[in-house]
Amino acid sequence: MSNNLRFQVVEEAFKKRALEVKAPQERPSEFFGKYVFTKQKMYKYLPKDIYDKMVDVMENGARLDRSIADAVAAGMKQWAMEMGVTHYTHWFQPLTEGTAEKHDAFVEHDGKGGMIEKFSGKLLVQQEPDASSFPNGGIRNTFEARGYSAWDPTSPVFIIDDTLCIPTIFIAYTGEALDYKAPLLRSLHAVGKAAKDVCQYFYNDVNKVQVNLGWEQEYFLVDEGLYSARPDLLMTGRTLMGHESAKNQQMDDHYFGTIPDRVQAFMKDLEIQALELAIPVKTRHNEVAPNQFELAPIFEECNLAVDHNMLLMSLMKKVARKHGFRVLLHEKPFDGINGSGKHNNWSLSTDTGVLLHAPGKTEGLKAEEAANETLRFVTFIVETLMAVYRHNGLLKASIMSATNAHRLGGNEAPPAIISSFLGTQLTELLDKIERGETSVVKGKKNMQIDIPQIPDLIIDNTDRNRTSPFAFTGNRFEFRAPGSSVNCASAMIALNAAMAEALTSFKERVDKKIAEFSGRPEYKAGTGHTAKFHALVEVLRQDITTCKPVRFDGNGYSEAWVKEAAKRGLDVEKSCPVIFEHYLDDSSVQMFESTKVMNRKELEARNEVKWEMYVKTVQIEARVLGDLAMNHIIPVCTHYQSKLIKNVQGMKEVFSADKADRLSSRNMKLIEEIAERTERIEQLVEDLTEARRVANRVENIHQRAIQYHDTVCPKMEDIRTEIDKLELIVEDGLWTLPKYRELLFIR
Repeated sequence: MSNNLRFQVVEEAFKKRALEVKAPQERPSEFFGKYVFTKQKMYKYLPKDIYDKMVDVMENGARLDRSIADAVAAGMKQWAMEMGVTHYTHWFQPLTEGTAEKHDAFVEHDGKGGMIEKFSGKLLVQQEPDASSFPNGGIRNTFEARGYSAWDPTSPVFIIDDTLCIPTIFIAYTGEALDYKAPLLRSLHAVGKAAKDVCQYFYNDVNKVQVNLGWEQEYFLVDEGLYSARPDLLMTGRTLMGHESAKNQQMDDHYFGTIPDRVQAFMKDLEIQALELAIPVKTRHNEVAPNQFELAPIFEECNLAVDHNMLLMSLMKKVARKHGFRVLLHEKPFDGINGSGKHNNWSLSTDTGVLLHAPGKTEGLKAEEAANETLRFVTFIVETLMAVYRHNGLLKASIMSATNAHRLGGNEAPPAIISSFLGTQLTELLDKIERGETSVVKGKKNMQIDIPQIPDLIIDNTDRNRTSPFAFTGNRFEFRAPGSSVNCASAMIALNAAMAEALTSFKERVDKKIAEFSGRPEYKAGTGHTAKFHALVEVLRQDITTCKPVRFDGNGYSEAWVKEAAKRGLDVEKSCPVIFEHYLDDSSVQMFESTKVMNRKELEARNEVKWEMYVKTVQIEARVLGDLAMNHIIPVCTHYQSKLIKNVQGMKEVFSADKADRLSSRNMKLIEEIAERTERIEQLVEDLTEARRVANRVENIHQRAIQYHDTVCPKMEDIRTEIDKLELIVEDGLWTLPKYRELLFIR
């Protein structure tokens, strides 16, 4: 037992103590953005005219003039070198769900046999990574590998260690996007323009509409030693086997509980470093499952929020190792307990401070002014629902992956059916408008509690439905379906583009109605509501009726909902490779092309990448599972079986035959059960290997992915079932892999 790695790492884990984390002497507001080239630093290091042009680019979307690049690069280099920086990199987000970077030093030949620190505008603005070495769906091959990374000036550069990181897009030599940032920026432009145009019905001073995103990052922390003793965690990010612990999350005692000391030190260290990188982290707490936690920032502009989430995930891994942990971002690292998501809180706001998904203040306003606020609110709610309804399958495809498929549909994760929860008050409002009744949105109200020391509570205008994938939460929509490991941009690209299309269609139809109603004397100004008002109401009534199938406030886990959703025309498909097909639906291609977010070639390439990533993920898991089953599980089980056989033989030497048989009956049953289960495992592993061989012979990557889903995945589940049963039988001291109780409760 002493030679068992499992017990060695368990013993070492129990001895570990929290590291001391020294907080900066300054207040967070003073060291916030210490390692970011913020506007304040731009003002200091750039000439005034260059600074003004940069601000115009960042705030107003003006086109970057390459003639100022040298001046910007010089200012950046001066600041960076004062901070001890020696290298720079273009930091981009390929289709790997991670980030990519290549570091170059600030050095060039000086022409005199020496070196000089140099960083030109050309190096800042554009570089040429090898596009064929990244997932590209066939757009780039080894013999035509050129790609470009191009600076995104709307996302500030930042410093990691001794390297200046420059956020960039990544495109092919032929112009197609090979990353997440390029189509995200296009989608933000599309929805911003469409929303601004619709805002003109309600306000005449709106010049810009911004997309806001506030993500909530869930994750698990596991002791580094325990992690290293689990090859499945090491290679796949999740446990491919493991019987559930007698105690897991059923006592509800971990959620919002006292944060363990080692974890608290990790969180403190992470928060300090995140704030220094201008990531506005605000919330930290225990999540529902043991050793599961959450971190969330204040919402930001969507592009910046996505960059910050990608940066934070990288930072989490680095800080976790410093504290003797490994962070698990897999959506379902442990069976039978909650998985991890990344809720995307999404909203639109104007440059005048109006949150478009929030009810306006109607108290004290004239009737027509109050109606205008209510109409604005209802318009953006209803058109969001129209986007979700029209592109229901696409939105599901945008969040689906081989890893997230394990999470969706149970343990507090939303189901794999995209519906929207609105709450009683908003539902009643939409129903009244549909019926032609007038109403205004009520704000928050007070709840009196009969405890003198406790002040009245302010009650929101909606409840919360944790089984809803796309829930309205008072002033925004919470897209709860995205998984914890993914780039938020995938969901945001689809949602923004769908919203842009919905708003554009809405405006076209309203304008047509205004033209139709303008000739009617009863709709002219001064005689009641105008033609514009009636046009808005009529189109909204049509859309409220159209998108009604996507509204659902009930239990998303029930079987009845699956049947009802199918009747409503919502997508209920469960096969991940099949769900991806929605990217190539005629409606999806038309939507992406009309909004100029992506063209058909880019969509086809991305689907190729998605199918290929699915196959590789399942393939790796199957290989690891087969190896563990044959080289870890079966040898341990047969070793224990041999001990039982020896015990039975010994009993016959001590007792009479009848008594020995009676006393050894339990061991005989265990010997037989071990033999039968190990035999089944051997056969299942052989079947699994053959299923992979057959699937790998399928040339079409789409059909190969379907084959992996239909034939390989079920066999993996069958193998796991047998192994988990054996874990309960085999002597604990012989079992070599850390068990769930150790992985989840040692902190």
